[in-house]
Amino acid sequence: MSQEDEEKAGPSSSQAPSASAKLKAEGLANLYDDEVEEKEPEAGGLDATFLVRNNPEEVEKYQIHVRKLLIEGEGEAIVEVGVPIGGSSKASGLTEEDLKVAVENHKKILENVPAIGTQLHQRKTGNKFTEVWLLRDPPKTDDFIELRVAVVGNVDAGKSTLLGVLTHSTLDDGRGLARTKLFRHKHEFESGRTSSVGNDILGFGVDGQVVNQPDPHNNKLDWVQISHDCSKLVTFIDLAGHEKYLKTTIFGMTGHMPDYTMLMIGSNMGIIGTTKEHLSLALSLAVPVFLVVTKIDMCPPQILEETLKNITRLVKSARKLPVTIRTMDDVIHAAVNFSQQKSLPNLPSFQRFGNKFAPPPQFPQHCPVEKNTIDDVYWVEGVGTVVSGTVLSGTIRLNDVLFLGPDGNGDFHPHPVKSIHRKRMPVSIVRCGQSASFFFEKDVRKGMVMLDPRTDAVASRSFEAEILILHHPTTIKPNYQAMLHIGSIRQTATLLSMSKEVLRTGDRDKVMFKFIRQPEYIRPGTRMVFREGRTKAVGTVLSVVPQESLAQQRAKGKDRNVKNLTKRGGPKPPNGKPKKDSKDDKQSTPETSESSKAPA
Repeated sequence: MSQEDEEKAGPSSSQAPSASAKLKAEGLANLYDDEVEEKEPEAGGLDATFLVRNNPEEVEKYQIHVRKLLIEGEGEAIVEVGVPIGGSSKASGLTEEDLKVAVENHKKILENVPAIGTQLHQRKTGNKFTEVWLLRDPPKTDDFIELRVAVVGNVDAGKSTLLGVLTHSTLDDGRGLARTKLFRHKHEFESGRTSSVGNDILGFGVDGQVVNQPDPHNNKLDWVQISHDCSKLVTFIDLAGHEKYLKTTIFGMTGHMPDYTMLMIGSNMGIIGTTKEHLSLALSLAVPVFLVVTKIDMCPPQILEETLKNITRLVKSARKLPVTIRTMDDVIHAAVNFSQQKSLPNLPSFQRFGNKFAPPPQFPQHCPVEKNTIDDVYWVEGVGTVVSGTVLSGTIRLNDVLFLGPDGNGDFHPHPVKSIHRKRMPVSIVRCGQSASFFFEKDVRKGMVMLDPRTDAVASRSFEAEILILHHPTTIKPNYQAMLHIGSIRQTATLLSMSKEVLRTGDRDKVMFKFIRQPEYIRPGTRMVFREGRTKAVGTVLSVVPQESLAQQRAKGKDRNVKNLTKRGGPKPPNGKPKKDSKDDKQSTPETSESSKAPA
């Protein structure tokens, strides 16, 4: 960014929230601990010199504090040595000699936690020093921290090329060699444009170093080896930038459950095409966004300056605080506050930031498997049908029996989990927030879910939602049809009713939808997106109308038939005439008996 931009950014930064100023004045961990204190105040906090004293009671408090941070951070946390913790209000920073003693005691404490620490950065304020450390749980051979990043942006912004360079640690040859490592179809190689949902991985060791080592012969990545060596793995979901494939991009944003969104902008082209639409989509789905500016080496300085000014305006129009990453302090600040959606950083170097991504909060792991979405279906030769999905709650273990559905009739069928793979590595367990692949013998489609038998597996064809019309050229009335994206569900639905007479751009209303083709499993609170032509709208599912499955309808039909037969005294003969019985022949009605007694 030019000097003029920095001078203009100065006043805006002074008007930023007090958290940013407090960060510069007191350090990263002080801000982090203040946020923890607001959630759960602690009586009698620790001052900045407690690691120098090494008091057993204070050491035990700090161990509990570190364990709590690791649990909340899904196995990783960032702490700062030399700052107060909890309720202490004393100043931060230590002398250089005291900092050395505190760091040595800090290493010993981490051995007892246990946790592995890596020094990130040393800060100096006057004659006081602090150190920022990255903490992670000891590595496991069959488990790692997983994050999913959706990569969006206008066509020709360099999305696939950047991912190929990041994951394979090799520069592009200038003719698109790096992007071919992510393409899946022949027409993608020919046109150079992504038209499907691609995936690639970037693994970080427990010390924060990249573990991706492409094969020197074919320059391909061994996903199994990377999964074994990494402590944290970032999965990049490469999405299409051309407007022609916008429905594929929407499905990738909703069905693949990304934790973050990386919006790429070409410095020579600026904010054009689908850039604003992709940003609006990510913000509507409440997915945190960070921006990456590419092709700055081939862009004139005045064009780059104009592009950065337009990006600042765009970010501020979304009511976000733009932060440009220049130093390690900026990286740490953005990484810690990123999941809280306080900033959208522009990153000249992604690897340092990706290693410090804060894992988003997940559902409790001990609750039942309420929903495991199926976002893709593969056919593997010699194996059969393999599906991939994301576990949204609970834990799935090998040989568990789960309900798979709904099918076309709204039924759920039990199915044992015979194999589980995470990034092509066989595992025996997968937890909430993690994506995995499963083997199935039955017909499976995208949009199905895997449920715990203890949950109430009910499909729905109709549901109520609150929607916001982002753009529509005319008006929307009942019986309007559009393609709905709800998680991994992608199906056309009809708008049955609404409280207003018509809906126009900017209107918000509660409406009732009904799927046209088949019932789906939907949970209230799920965000949805629909687009039809130039119409764009977002919304949230409020309630669902359960639909009886075919098995339930048949069961009710049998009960109804039994009741009818009981009332009528038995089944009717095929010809519809009353069946004669020998006993009936002998018996007679009162009229017949009286007539027989009467004289002729």
